[in-house]
Amino acid sequence: MSRFTIFETPLPDLKLIQRHPVRDTRGVFTKFYSHEELATVGCQKGIAQINHSHTIKAGTVRGLHFQTEPYSEYKLVSCLHGTIWDIAVDIRPESASFLQWFATELSAENCMALCIPPGFAHGFQTLTDHCELLYAHSAPYRSDAESGINPKDPTLNIPWPRPIELLSTRDQSLPTTNDWIMEMSS
Repeated sequence: MSRFTIFETPLPDLKLIQRHPVRDTRGVFTKFYSHEELATVGCQKGIAQINHSHTIKAGTVRGLHFQTEPYSEYKLVSCLHGTIWDIAVDIRPESASFLQWFATELSAENCMALCIPPGFAHGFQTLTDHCELLYAHSAPYRSDAESGINPKDPTLNIPWPRPIELLSTRDQSLPTTNDWIMEMSS
């Protein structure tokens, strides 16, 4: 019996995963990852790294981050505590949905996860205080492949659900899409 339902999103290759917890008198058991089941959405490489983040303040934005080729990765993002507005932006120049984005709420209660393929930037905004996320990556992190797009980019015009209360200096200094495209072209 599958412990996941996989939903298509409007963006090609980006999937929304519904986990199906098993509840009994002891509590809850939830499968977060199954190589066999999630290989059908493109996660054939398996997990190379798992990261955990804790964001203290509601309204905080993290992102929009990605790893450049040839080190791009699948990322399975789940919220363990609190509620976030999770967003993925298609940054594949050859894609019909280039620079389009999809966002959804992830929380411990809704048991949803976002499966983000290579070629997408990822970010989120915390909707509650003390949000904890678990990220499963198909490739290890490489600082020399780290990149991103400014979450306040006017071209993307992302309508963050809350006023941005906190944004790291690093994320504030990320290039806009126009600057990023010019960097790619040179």
